[in-house]
Amino acid sequence: MANIPLQNAVVSDQENSGQNYMPALISLAVLYFMNGFITCLNDTLVPFFKEGFTLSYADSSLVQFYFFLTYGLMSFPAGMIVEKIGYKNGMVLGFAIAAIGALLFYPAADMHLYYLFLAALFVLAIGIVVLQVASNPYITALGPAKTASSRLTLIQAVGSIGTTVAPIFGAHFILSKLQESGTSSDAVKYPYLGIAALLICIALVVYNLNLPKISTGSGSFQASPAERVSIFSYRNLNFGAWAIFAYVGAEVSIGTFLTNYIADTLSVGVEDANSYVSYYWGGMLAGRLAGSYLLKTIRPSFILTICAASAILLVVLSVSTSGTFAIWSMIGVGLFNSVMFAIIFSLSVQGLGNYTTKASGILSTAIAGGAIVSFSQGYVKDHSTWAVAFMIPVLCYLYIVFFGVNGYKSKAESL
Repeated sequence: MANIPLQNAVVSDQENSGQNYMPALISLAVLYFMNGFITCLNDTLVPFFKEGFTLSYADSSLVQFYFFLTYGLMSFPAGMIVEKIGYKNGMVLGFAIAAIGALLFYPAADMHLYYLFLAALFVLAIGIVVLQVASNPYITALGPAKTASSRLTLIQAVGSIGTTVAPIFGAHFILSKLQESGTSSDAVKYPYLGIAALLICIALVVYNLNLPKISTGSGSFQASPAERVSIFSYRNLNFGAWAIFAYVGAEVSIGTFLTNYIADTLSVGVEDANSYVSYYWGGMLAGRLAGSYLLKTIRPSFILTICAASAILLVVLSVSTSGTFAIWSMIGVGLFNSVMFAIIFSLSVQGLGNYTTKASGILSTAIAGGAIVSFSQGYVKDHSTWAVAFMIPVLCYLYIVFFGVNGYKSKAESL
């Protein structure tokens, strides 16, 4: 899944010298794994709630709607909170809030009320947003600056492992219980209790870690008169925010409905269908590792354009064919999704200088595309076919093609 972009982190060389950051890096790897795991587990909850509560596709997509809407509502407030209490305490707070959200699944399951599950997911998502805002700067700070990119790539790869494992876990521990639970939603009760316990344990570990003090560097400069312009005057940022909105929307929308799409296409149960979703997210893991190498030698905007165009081709091929070919075509989109977020973000903030941190907040808010686009696709599917519904992410990828060809350019470059 998409991560909130890194803020500008500053750590003095004196603070960096002589410290062993390996325990902290391992803890952050666990953190990213849990972020990916929890976020991707929503793809299991959608078909589970759809059958358990006899919902329409639009209503079942409210799982993603409320989860990703939180990015739009909480990115800026979370940043303000973290500035006040510090990054380490922010991480602990994020884990605590997420644990409370996971614990709320227990009463929601006992009362079998869909809106209580949505409230629990909203609280859980607040914790995830705070957690990411607080934890991301540590990745650049824990060790030499020259190896920051390799550390980030490794940590994100661990997060991709979480997204790959989550569908398998969901199929065996949640969807497999769907038939025996009947009108009950007990199948999610104990898995989320376990998640809550694990989040609390990780919070305690992070609390006891000796992490470096980090500042955002936001107060270390004064903008020159020439720099005192509106942040929205940057063409690449304006188009980039919508590109983030479109990308996250397409990625989440495909992942959300992939289980039901596979079940309908292959005429299998949702438990069997959900197992395929791990390949969709696994493709992102493979693509991210390959992309970290290719981006060293190939222009990022070119790779972004090719990836978006390939995603369009695969989606169109999938809805135009049938059987296993259609399924693997849709799953293959995950491979090309892998590097899009990182490229869009880097191109969007290019040349912004002192405005980079504010731009990061704007781009974080645009992650709310995961809420809007997935709900839109669900609504279309309720009134039409899968082929028509999947044109929603196709439109998103078309916009990303535009951004990769021209939208990323500054005003000077576009003339």
